[in-house]
Amino acid sequence: MGQCYGKTIPTTSDNDASTTITADRPSQTPGRSSANNGAVKNTPARSSATSPWPSPYPHGGASPLPVGVSPSPARSTPRKFFKRPFPPPSPAQHIKASLARRFGYARPREGPIPEDVAAAEPDQSLDKNFGYNKNFGAKYELGKEVGRGHFGHTCQARGKKGDLRDLPLAVKIIAKAKMTTAISIEDVRREVKILKALSGHIHLVRFYDACEDANNVYIVMELCEGGELLDRILSRGGRYTEEDAKLIIVQILSVVAFCHLQGVVHRDLKPENFLFSSRNEDANMKLIDFGLSDFIRPDERLNDIVGSAYYVAPEVLHRSYSLEADIWSIGVITYILLCGSRPFWARTESGIFRSVLRADPNFDDLPWPYMSAEAKDFVKRLLNKDYRKRMTAAQALTHPWLRSENHPVPLDILMYKLVKSYLHASPFKRAALKALSKALTVNELDFLRAQFLLLEPNKDGYISLDNFKMALVRNATDAMNESRVPDILNAMAPLAYRKMEFEEFCAAAISTYQLEAVEGWEQIASTAFEHFEQEGNRVISVEDLARELNVGPSAYSHIKDWIRSSDGKLSLLGYTKFLHGLTLRSSNTRQQ
Repeated sequence: MGQCYGKTIPTTSDNDASTTITADRPSQTPGRSSANNGAVKNTPARSSATSPWPSPYPHGGASPLPVGVSPSPARSTPRKFFKRPFPPPSPAQHIKASLARRFGYARPREGPIPEDVAAAEPDQSLDKNFGYNKNFGAKYELGKEVGRGHFGHTCQARGKKGDLRDLPLAVKIIAKAKMTTAISIEDVRREVKILKALSGHIHLVRFYDACEDANNVYIVMELCEGGELLDRILSRGGRYTEEDAKLIIVQILSVVAFCHLQGVVHRDLKPENFLFSSRNEDANMKLIDFGLSDFIRPDERLNDIVGSAYYVAPEVLHRSYSLEADIWSIGVITYILLCGSRPFWARTESGIFRSVLRADPNFDDLPWPYMSAEAKDFVKRLLNKDYRKRMTAAQALTHPWLRSENHPVPLDILMYKLVKSYLHASPFKRAALKALSKALTVNELDFLRAQFLLLEPNKDGYISLDNFKMALVRNATDAMNESRVPDILNAMAPLAYRKMEFEEFCAAAISTYQLEAVEGWEQIASTAFEHFEQEGNRVISVEDLARELNVGPSAYSHIKDWIRSSDGKLSLLGYTKFLHGLTLRSSNTRQQ
C-alpha cells in the first residue's frame, strides 16, 4: 500500500497474475512477511539444495520460477490486481480493462496469495515495542480512510500542535496483530528507518513522525492529494506523448538516482508508488512506499525475491541483484507510459516470470514505429536483461532523449565503483581502458565530464581521493552512513598518493558492458583497438594473460584464441574479451 495514498485489496481470479511478490531470504525461515500493504508473499524460500522446484534457466526446465522458490499454493487462482489483466503489447488494446475499472466497474477486494498456515502462525514471544512516541492521539487527529491493504490502512490526518498544527497529513497505520514474525517486525523498523534517513529531495515523500500504541504503528507523512501516476495514465486514455512522458521519467530518475547514491534500493517501483502532490497538471511527483526497500552496500548483492511481478527484473528472479533492478522497473514504467501496454505480460504469475526471463519487449507494433529513435533506444537500454549493460539513473538523465539544461546531473555511485576497480587493475588493463576512452562518443564524454565537474577538480584540472570524499559528503544523508557507502573510499586509497586528470578519469569511469549496449559499439571497439595497438598492446603468453585475468590453467583453452599467432599480441577479439575479463559464465560452454 502506498504510504500516502491507499490501494484497495484485489480478490483472486483464475486468469490474472499476482501483482506484488515478496519472498523470504534463503537463510530465513519461516517465510518473510512484509509490513508493506498490498505486498503478496510467495511460499517460504528454500535453499537450492533442497528445492523440489526446477531452475528458471532454460536448461533447467520449463518452470520460470527461481531456484528455491516454490509455486504459490494458489497457482490457479493468483491475486487479482485489475478487473481484467493488461493485454499483451498491442496497438489496438492499450489498457482497456483498467479504464473500465476506473469508469464504472466496482473496485475489487484485495487479498494475499494463500500461504502455509505454519508460516503465518504468530509467535507470542515477539517484542512489538518499537520505541516510537506513545502520544499519537494527543498530537494528531485522524480523518477519513483513503486506502486499505492487507497489513493496514492509510488515513488523512491533521496535526494538533507544534509545527504540524493544522497541517494536512497522511498516516499509514500498521496493525501489530499483522506482525506475525520477527522478519515482519524488522520490515516495519527498516521502513521507518529509511524514511527518517532519506531527506531533502523534492520528489521524495516527506516523513514527519512515527508513533505507536498497543495495537498499531503510525507513520506520519505529507499528504499527497493528486493521486497515483497510474490514475493519470488511465485518465489520458492509457499513455503519454513523448514530451509529457519525459517530464514524468525525469522526476522518477532524479529521485531514484538520489536513493541509489544513498545506498537505498527501492525494489517496488511502479506507477502506483508515485503520487502527485496536488491535482494540478504540473504538480510534482513523490516516491512513496519503502516497505520493501533496503539499505545496500556498494558491492553487495541481494538475494530475496521482492517486488511487483510485472516490474521485477530478471536478476531478482535469479536471486542476485543490486541497484540495477530498480532501473529495470523504470524501463517497464517508461514502456507503459509511451505505448499503454506492459512489455512483459501473462495471465499467471509463473507466466509473467517466464516472459521477464525469456521474452523481448515488442517495439514493432503501433505506436512504436512512430516513436523517436532516441525514445526506443532509451527504453531498450533500461530493459536490457544483462544488468551490467543498463544505464544508471544518473546516466539516463543525460541520454539524448532526456538531455536538457533544465535538470542537473546527480553524482553517480557507479562511477566510484568503476574508479575503484581501475585503481586496482594491472598496468596492461589500464592501458586497454585508456585506449577505449579515446574512442568514446560525445554522449559518453558529456556524462563523464559532468561527473568530473561534480568532483570539483582543482584549478589545475586534477582530482584526488579528497575530491571523491568531499563529493560524497556534500550529498550525504543518514542513509548513506547506514548503508556504508563511504566505505568504498577505503578501496580507493591509491588516489591518496597521486592525482588524476580528466583523460585518465574517463578511462577509469567507463563500463565496457554499458558501451556494448550503445549503437555503434563495433566501431567504438575497432577505434579503441587501433589506439591500443599503437600505445598498449604487447607480446603476452597464455600464462601471462591468465594471470592478468586471475584465472587458472583450466581457462587456458578459452583464452588462447585471444592471442594472435603472428606476433603473440592480443587480437581485436582478445582485446574486447580482455576488457570484460573472464567469468564463469563466459567460460561455460553449456547452453544457457
